[in-house]
Amino acid sequence: MESSSQAKISIYRQIHQICFHGKGGYGWHDVYNMPIWLRRFIFSEIKTYYSEEKKTQESQTQPNTKTVIDSDGKVKSPEHLKHVRKPIKYN
Repeated sequence: MESSSQAKISIYRQIHQICFHGKGGYGWHDVYNMPIWLRRFIFSEIKTYYSEEKKTQESQTQPNTKTVIDSDGKVKSPEHLKHVRKPIKYN
């Protein structure tokens, strides 16, 4: 069983997450005064939404995606420029 201070922290954390991840749709006092069943439902719906969004983003990323910035933060030369021949100088 949670102590009363842990329960309060859990409630405040849930209120914060609803307000923050609800993107301004809910005010702190509105969520705090909400019936518990409704607050739990909204929290569950927001959690489900972000979980599905994460799955969608992960499925859209390609494992063989190339980036133009290397691990040192320097811009790499694009592959198509590496094979370009240098112009011939005529004297």
